[in-house]
Amino acid sequence: MRAISCYGVLSVVVALSLCKSASADDTTGGFLDGFKLGGYSSAYVNVHPGGKSEASLEEVSFLLRWEGEGRWRLFSELEQEKPVSWKSGQGFTNDGAKIDLERFYFDYNISEQYNLRAGRFLTPAGRWNLIHAAPLVWTTTRPISTSRLFPQSINGVMLYGAKSFENQAFEYTFFAEALQDQHLDGDEIQYRDARGGRFAFSGKLNLGLTLMEFNEAIPGSPQFRLAGVDFMVKHDDWEFSGEAFQRYYSNNRDGGSGGYLQAVAPLGNRWFAVGRVENFKRPAEGSAERWVVGTAWRFQPNRVFKLEYVGGDEERVDAPKGLFSSFAILF
Repeated sequence: MRAISCYGVLSVVVALSLCKSASADDTTGGFLDGFKLGGYSSAYVNVHPGGKSEASLEEVSFLLRWEGEGRWRLFSELEQEKPVSWKSGQGFTNDGAKIDLERFYFDYNISEQYNLRAGRFLTPAGRWNLIHAAPLVWTTTRPISTSRLFPQSINGVMLYGAKSFENQAFEYTFFAEALQDQHLDGDEIQYRDARGGRFAFSGKLNLGLTLMEFNEAIPGSPQFRLAGVDFMVKHDDWEFSGEAFQRYYSNNRDGGSGGYLQAVAPLGNRWFAVGRVENFKRPAEGSAERWVVGTAWRFQPNRVFKLEYVGGDEERVDAPKGLFSSFAILF
């Protein structure tokens, strides 16, 4: 293996050391005042329906936040993806290892209800894309529609804010791309000229609406319009959520669609049952249907073990099937 295969383990040690240093400095003041360092990591195993297996240290992500006494804030996420992986019949490899700057942006607080963001940030489309970190979601696998219908990240600017009233709030976000991604990974789709908005109402019932326009860098460079809705409701450790997206070409032809419905039920002793159904359709890739049945054990608030089975129609590179098990930690 190349040296990069050891980066994930080394980075965890360095990150934990820095966290301890930052905590110590917080009590004495100095250069690190206002800085907070954390992160998350996950590992998973997949046994495919045909019997082949694979496993990997999926990611090691480091989150750096700075918030001073003024109006400026900084946030960044640097991710080491797949520092080491294993496949039956092939052994260990680090061919999929890469370092990715997931997020890096500055926030400026204009007033109580208006904030300006500039840099690289997650596209505010639906719910899953914004909370996709492994320790924060209930399943190892991600719904296909949340990764193949719109850009997951944008390099640009954002205006956002919220208005609170009683125990509820209305949130708004407007965003626009300013710079295209200069590097693509694997089968990643290249988008450009993305712009749009998201509006969310939070309370006992959380509702969201996403409206976007963007181009795909494929022959003809077609322009798409996308509309998405999402919801999430919780009651006594029960949770129901879902998202639905519909795309149209600029001439109003169907440009793809997808969505999912997910339910989480408490089983006791911090165990939860999880079920999900989903569908996906994209003109260039065809369609897919999936169902997920599994369980999650949140034995500590920042640690979760997941076990699930994914079924449905034919297996895809971006949507594998079979038995999955994973462990994720937020540090």
